[in-house]
Amino acid sequence: MRAEVGEQTARSGTAGGNLALATAAFALTFWAWNLIGPLSRSYSEDLGLTPTQTSILVAFPVLVGSLGRIPVGALTDRYGGRVMFTVICFLSIVPTLLVGVFASSYEMLLLWGFFLGIAGTSFAIGIPFVNAWYQADRRGFATGVFGAGMGGTALSAFLTPRLVEAMGVFATHLLMCVALAAMGALMWFFARDSPTWKPQTEAALPRMREALKLRATWQASALYALVFGGFVAFSTYLPTLLTTAYAFAQTDAGMRTAGFAVAAVVARPIGGILSDRIGPVKVCLISFFGTCAFAFVLALHPPAEFPAGLSFVLIALSLGLGTGAVFALVAKLVDPSRVGTVTGLVGAAGGLGGYFPPLLMGVVYQATGAYALGFVLLAVVALIVALYTARAFRDVS
Repeated sequence: MRAEVGEQTARSGTAGGNLALATAAFALTFWAWNLIGPLSRSYSEDLGLTPTQTSILVAFPVLVGSLGRIPVGALTDRYGGRVMFTVICFLSIVPTLLVGVFASSYEMLLLWGFFLGIAGTSFAIGIPFVNAWYQADRRGFATGVFGAGMGGTALSAFLTPRLVEAMGVFATHLLMCVALAAMGALMWFFARDSPTWKPQTEAALPRMREALKLRATWQASALYALVFGGFVAFSTYLPTLLTTAYAFAQTDAGMRTAGFAVAAVVARPIGGILSDRIGPVKVCLISFFGTCAFAFVLALHPPAEFPAGLSFVLIALSLGLGTGAVFALVAKLVDPSRVGTVTGLVGAAGGLGGYFPPLLMGVVYQATGAYALGFVLLAVVALIVALYTARAFRDVS
């Protein structure tokens, strides 16, 4: 009996260590993915960009970071999280460096910002990687804790403008390259795939086709497009919104965006833990109805600190709860052998959910001089998704 307890403790420690490494790698790559957004005001002023051009620049990395999750999730099923985390960390170095080199050219920023999206694919690696280390009744906790790595966007929002002020754009990007190389080495030498993980040897395209036939894939994609897409959209575009709609300085906007991201990050593991206890569907409904309510408040363009500031924090908490709950729901609905492929598809939907809102917000602001219509649309979509969830998953505990 004592030997069994010791073996379980050792395994738990190994699971915890790999969860910590995966979360750290996720946070760093998400920081790299969001290097452009916190500097949007500087790019806009230095390059003479319109609101629409700025929104395109901010949204571009989201595209590859979204669609790239599909093949990366499938490759993770085949090669494992240790290999894929290492590869993504090292591949991300190239666009990270070149965005810093070509910071004075809008066209080159678009090009290398597009490839900067490679860093954003790390999410599709981590979910199956940490899922394999935990039993089914603990996967909500595991994916919730891992998902807290999206706090890398908070680090970027808070630290990137300050590092650029202190060191310059190129030196800041060079420092990020060094950090990515160090993280890639850490994942290669210290991370381990779960003993229960088995590589999928069948070709990726048939696995994707099979995953696309699952109703759960499409359902979870719709839910995740709202909650994670909302988080990504706010994290990347909020600095722009705060500097234009509320006239904050770039560093002040970055600090407030970091606060938004931290609130969502804190809420994500809570969403996962609550899903283990009361069920992911109930947590999703709390998330969606909350998002609807606070988006409507923000559509009224309230004063900056209160209630706008409070509403931004509360909508971040709502979205964070949902991001934790959706993948707890995926763990209930999908066989573990397919989680990587399904995660890639669902993650892509979530990323794409974050790609279009900044573009829409830029167009809306340029046309109307306000963001009200964008927030109204968010409230309506959140309400529709909430009603669908209540109907589609009424039999899921």
